[in-house]
Amino acid sequence: MSSPDPQVRAARNKSTSPPPRGPVVAVTGAASGVGALLTARLAASEEVKQVVAVDERRGECAEAEWHILDVRDPAIADRLRGADVVVHLALDLDLETDAAARTAYNVRGTQTVLTAAAAAGVHRVVLCTSTMVYGALPDNELPLSEDAELRATAEATGVGDLLEIERLARRAPRAHPGLNVTVVRPAVLVGGTDTALTRYFESPRLLVVAGSRPAWQFCHIEDLCSALEYAVLEKVDGELAVGCDGWLEQEEVEELSGIRRMELPSAVALGAAARLHRIGLTPSPAGDLAYTMYPWVVSGSRLHDAGWRPSYTNEEVLAQLLEEVSGRHTVAGRRLGRKDATAAGAAGATVALLGAAAVVRRARKARRRI
Repeated sequence: MSSPDPQVRAARNKSTSPPPRGPVVAVTGAASGVGALLTARLAASEEVKQVVAVDERRGECAEAEWHILDVRDPAIADRLRGADVVVHLALDLDLETDAAARTAYNVRGTQTVLTAAAAAGVHRVVLCTSTMVYGALPDNELPLSEDAELRATAEATGVGDLLEIERLARRAPRAHPGLNVTVVRPAVLVGGTDTALTRYFESPRLLVVAGSRPAWQFCHIEDLCSALEYAVLEKVDGELAVGCDGWLEQEEVEELSGIRRMELPSAVALGAAARLHRIGLTPSPAGDLAYTMYPWVVSGSRLHDAGWRPSYTNEEVLAQLLEEVSGRHTVAGRRLGRKDATAAGAAGATVALLGAAAVVRRARKARRRI
């Protein structure tokens, strides 16, 4: 008797094999950025049974089950039913977004997802904030423990939203018994991102505030995704910091980047930044400068204890960042056009910052004439 055709045997084995084990994972903000990368990563994982993707538009991952809706819509509870884990990545941290609108989206969206997850019987929610929530302060230890107090204020772009998300994360298990909340805090994120901190490296000179002690720690977007996967698979939980091992001093950053520094007194730099933001000429408030002045490096010990390791070094991530921003020109957080960039490059960022007072005076005079 002849043996069955190999394709027939394979089909029989497939039909009788047990369904894949592992959790059903829902990802919000799944169509772009970190969400898109994580969705593809989880869909390809043999340790994940199914991926449910939620966003306001359909993404490219064909293996995921897509649901198109705003995360602030309470109907999301029905879409999350059957999921074991939810990774909430639908956040707006765009520098150009109106601050009030951004907060309304970020905070309300997180509140809705946490409530909907509890109502749907989800047992774990993974949130993503930033190591910025620790605050950049002159007396910070190097590195900070993950259990260190969150001493940031709402003065930097989006940090107020992230602090409120952290508060929601702490309250959720009390409000919804049985719901586990894990918070992942990446360092300066690099990989197709646009933030006040990545724009720092688009300037013709690296602004250094006199007397400050910067320390730079980066996180590659792929390392963030692998850390989020660890949280999804319950290999680690709690409050987790993720980034490259160690940090770079400002002098190392300047040497590696080849960009020279521009050193200014604190009062001049902070005053100019505040004025430029107040009259709407730059998207970055003065609070963003603190993160280029003082250390906020974290140890990442919980992920390390669980066996996770970053795939990238700070030097490698900085090199990628410099490649990504090549050709872009920013002064005081504001992107410049080609004509403006030529002038800024010739005059230097010092002129742009020190000229802030003159810009403010002209703007005030213009308003008085109206």
